[in-house]
Amino acid sequence: MPVNRADRGLARMTPLVLVLALFLSGPSLFAQDSPGRWGDDLTVRLALIGPGDELHFWWGHIGLVVEDRGTGQALFYDWGVFSFDSENFFRDFAMGRLFFRTEVSPASLNYHIYVLTNRDIILFTLDLPAEKKEAIVLFAENNVLPENSVYEYHHFWDNCSTRIRDVIDMALGGQFKARYGEAPGRFTLRQHVRRHTWFNPFFDWILNFWMGQGIDRPITVWDEMFLPSELAERVYGFRYIDPDGNERPLVSSVQVVFSATDRPAVLDVPRLQWPRQLLFSLLLSGALVLLYLLYGKRKWFTVLFGGFQSMAGLFFGIAGSMLFFLTFFTNHDYTFYNINVLFVNPVFLAAVPLGLTLAFTKNERRRSASVRFLRLLWAYVFAGCLVTVVIRIFPAFYQQNHPTQALILPLALAVVFITTRLGQRAAKTRHG
Repeated sequence: MPVNRADRGLARMTPLVLVLALFLSGPSLFAQDSPGRWGDDLTVRLALIGPGDELHFWWGHIGLVVEDRGTGQALFYDWGVFSFDSENFFRDFAMGRLFFRTEVSPASLNYHIYVLTNRDIILFTLDLPAEKKEAIVLFAENNVLPENSVYEYHHFWDNCSTRIRDVIDMALGGQFKARYGEAPGRFTLRQHVRRHTWFNPFFDWILNFWMGQGIDRPITVWDEMFLPSELAERVYGFRYIDPDGNERPLVSSVQVVFSATDRPAVLDVPRLQWPRQLLFSLLLSGALVLLYLLYGKRKWFTVLFGGFQSMAGLFFGIAGSMLFFLTFFTNHDYTFYNINVLFVNPVFLAAVPLGLTLAFTKNERRRSASVRFLRLLWAYVFAGCLVTVVIRIFPAFYQQNHPTQALILPLALAVVFITTRLGQRAAKTRHG
C-alpha cells in the first residue's frame, strides 16, 4: 500500500543515502571474502505497518528491513512509493494507470515517521540461510536501480505486499506459492476491503458501490496476500524445507516496535452492511411518506420534497457518473461489469433541476411536469434495481451489491408513491 508524504520525502533522499552507505561501509557491504560470510552478517525482517489516517493508508503497508552487522546499517526497502515521474501523472492516475516505485532509505527514519503518524510497527525476523538473505538483498538492490524501480501498480494484483510476497517465494524456491497458490481464501476481495472500511459509513458504501463483479469471485490465500496483514500472518505461520532438507519456521522472532492508539480495529470477519442500509432507507422513506400523508397539501412540504429530490439527484448522479466513467472509460478493472450502473448512472442528475422546479416554480404546468418526470425517473430506478436483484441468481450477474439495493429500493418506492399522489392531486385540481 502507498506510503505517506513524509515517506516520499525520504524516498527522494535515496541516491544520497546509497552513496553514503557505500562510502561508510566500503566493500564489505557487497563483497564476499568467503561463501556465506556476507549473508551471515545480514538480518532480514518483514516490517508490517498498520493502517494510517488517509484513505489510501487504511489497508496498511509493508516493507523489507535489512540490517548489516558488519556496517551497522539498517535499510528499509519499500515497493509502495508514489511515482510522480510520468509527464501525465494525474491523467494516468484518473485513467487507472498508477505508477509506483521501489525506494530504499534508513529504517530508523521510517520508524520515526510511522510513530509520529500513530501507525503500528511490527517486525518479523526471517530465518533464512545466508545465501537466501544475500539473494533477497541483491534482488532488492536491483529493484531500486532507476531503470528497474518504476512499475505499474494494481490495488489487488501488484502492490507493495504482492511484490514482497513474490520476493519471499523466490527466496524459498517456490515453496511459499506451492503452499498457498491454490489454497482457498477466507473471503472475497470485496470482503477483505470492507474489513478495513467498516468504521466510515460513507466510504464503506461508496467504494463498494464503485467496485464491480470482479472482486466477488473466490480467491486463493495467495491472492489474499495483497493485504500486508495477510502476508505477515502467512509468513509468521509458514514452515519450509531448507537446502539441507530440514524443516524450519520462516519467522524466528517477532518484535513490536510501536503500537498505535485510538485507531479503529480491523475486523476479523466483515460485518453485514445491507441491514444498516435497509434500516436507514426504510426510516428515511417512511418519514417522507408520513410527512406527505400529514402535510402533503402544505407549500413547505412541496419545497422540502423538491429540495430532497435535488439533493438525492446530486448525490446519486455524481456517484453514478463516476461509476459510468470508471466502468467504460478507464483501466480501473475492479470497477468493470458493475450492475449498479443499470439504475444509478448520470440519468440521476435530471432530478436536480426537476426538484428545484418542483420546489420553487409558481407555474402549475411546470410543477406538474416536474412531478411527472420525477415519477418516471424513480420508477425506472426502482425497476432497474429490482431487475438486478432478480438476475443475481445467475452466476454471470452475481455481485455483492446488496447495500446499494437496500438503500435504493425503499427510497425509490416511496418517491414513486408520493409523486403519483401529487400528480393525481394536480389532475383533480385542473379538472375540478
